Formats: sequence, C-alpha cells, structure tokens
Amino acid sequence: MRKQQVAIITFALWLVTIISVFLLLSLQLDLEIFFVLSIIGLFVIMLLVEPKFVQPGYLRYIRYLIAGGTVLFAVIVVHKVMEMFAQ
Repeated sequence: MRKQQVAIITFALWLVTIISVFLLLSLQLDLEIFFVLSIIGLFVIMLLVEPKFVQPGYLRYIRYLIAGGTVLFAVIVVHKVMEMFAQ
C-alpha cells in the first residue's frame, strides 16, 4: 500500500471514529469543533507522510487544502473572539 492510500485511510478513520465519537459522547454536535479537530488531524498526517527529498504531485493540492483550512480556522477563531467581546 502506498503512503497516499495510508494517509487517506488514516484521515478517514480519524474523522469517522475519533472525532465523531468524541462529539457524540460530549452531546455537542458542533460543526466548528468537527472542522478544527479534522484540520488538526490533517496537519498531523501530512507531517508524518510528507517525503523529505521528493515532492509528489498530489502534495501540492493537499497544501492548497491545508492553506484553505488554515484560513477557515482563522475565521472561526475571529468569530469566537468577536462573540466573547459582544457579550
């Protein structure tokens, strides 16, 4: 099995089992928490799978996904901070 396939399977298992079970046990189904935990999982998996000397073509697209996720994460953080100051 290739590293790319292992990364996809690991990320899917991370999302489905760990995050979903955590949200169900906490009785709080929040899309923002799900997104934050999934982007953290994507960061960890990319650090583990990324080759040191060669850059495969699919890695470029995953970096675009990570950049978009980071921007969305920043928007969520700003939104939460604005909610705290509005109260």
